[in-house]
Amino acid sequence: MKTLLSNATLEKLPVTVVTPDYDRTKVSAGVAHIGVGNFHRAHQALYLDRILALPGQEAWGILGVGIRQGKRETGRAEAFDKQDGLFTLTEFSPDDPAVVRVVGSIVDYVSCNEGYDALIRRLADPAIRIVTLTITEGGYFVDADGAFMLDDPFIAEDLKRDIPQSAFGLVCEALRLRRDEGVGPFTVLSCDNLQHNGTAAQSAFCGFAEARDPSLGAWIRENVSFPSSMVDRIAPSVTDADVARLNDASGVEDLTPVYSEDFKQWVVEDAFCAGRPEFEAVGVQLRADVAPYEQVKLRMLNAAHTVVSHVGLRIGYRTVHAAMQDLRVVSLLESFLDGDVAPLLTPPDDVDVGEYARNVLRRFRSAAVGDQLERIASDSFAKLPVFLGTTVRELIDAGRDISLEAFTLACWAENAANVDDKGAPFDLREPNASDADLATLRADDLAAPLSLTLFDGWGVAGSESFASRFVAFRKDIRERGAAKVLADMQA
Repeated sequence: MKTLLSNATLEKLPVTVVTPDYDRTKVSAGVAHIGVGNFHRAHQALYLDRILALPGQEAWGILGVGIRQGKRETGRAEAFDKQDGLFTLTEFSPDDPAVVRVVGSIVDYVSCNEGYDALIRRLADPAIRIVTLTITEGGYFVDADGAFMLDDPFIAEDLKRDIPQSAFGLVCEALRLRRDEGVGPFTVLSCDNLQHNGTAAQSAFCGFAEARDPSLGAWIRENVSFPSSMVDRIAPSVTDADVARLNDASGVEDLTPVYSEDFKQWVVEDAFCAGRPEFEAVGVQLRADVAPYEQVKLRMLNAAHTVVSHVGLRIGYRTVHAAMQDLRVVSLLESFLDGDVAPLLTPPDDVDVGEYARNVLRRFRSAAVGDQLERIASDSFAKLPVFLGTTVRELIDAGRDISLEAFTLACWAENAANVDDKGAPFDLREPNASDADLATLRADDLAAPLSLTLFDGWGVAGSESFASRFVAFRKDIRERGAAKVLADMQA
């Protein structure tokens, strides 16, 4: 019989489960996190859980903030309430037994179901000194030139509301209260896979504030810090079957378990306007410049994920580790990482890109993690420019071969039909694509997708070579299938 998870049952859990080694009753929230999904709970929440075990760090617990109305938010809020914010994290290693731990750093949770004004008041609490975010790559509404998209219908509507509902509006109104009450600012720390995510966050939040109240926008620009960060850990989506599997293995009855690989990394720009926890004591890398780490991660790990997801789905695979059993896919990734990307990078002194590439492939081979290709391939309109755009542009500018990238994007375009080469369906979701975008992607003109705005700045519009290769691959994939096309590329 499994044990229900709560503060009252921590000492009754199986001895194989690692539990918090600090007194949660003494912990208060100093960090508010917007977007409490699987990745946050498997990554930042774990780092802060370790920090709370250190002397004098009790003020750095997490206040979870749920801003999206709906059934999922209701379920999450209820689960946090029933389990006192606790959840299990199972870390899978390729070589060693899995480690199950209870993470206790989320000590409170406020949901939009309680009213958006309640969220604003909680963020305005003087105890909150950092607001962290995981709102996805496409969630910042920043265009290719770095400008905040004030004309987006969602943003335009939120600007009209007395009580806003977006992350930008909620944070800006909380900062307004803090300014007016003399409390002072907090740091806004983006933890999304976005180039220069600190700059993007500053553009978004200041852009919203300036449109709503220029004086507030000016105050935020002058007083709030927006450090950049690089986050890395593979944390798959959790299905109902995963919940049952994880709970059976742990012996814990957990409503919201998460799982991940055993690797994790967090590089943060050390620029905090209202203090910070002892990040360095638990392995967070504090740097003056995060950009070199960010580029390696986005253009190698995330880009390789993009390649394997679109090519793997086209061939007929559904998980990363299954695709990695195909030597043609492995060879494609090796050529992409070592031949195309690595020579273009200027890595930090402490990063060997060759070793980094080998580690990426090792991580992808983990059968225990079993990451879903559909999860990775979804939201491509937001992800492709971030993960592949710079590499494609630099290859074109250098006059180098772009066959691997053209093939990957041909698979991406063919995947718009949500059916693989074997006729089996899958489900890719594109929340950042309009109906017109999707119509262009599915048009009879095989070159039409290259006219989409997501390709602005890639250099593909002026490259006849890239366009011809892209169209030729699409035709060949339709006639023979991606697996045979890929095999011929490597012959």
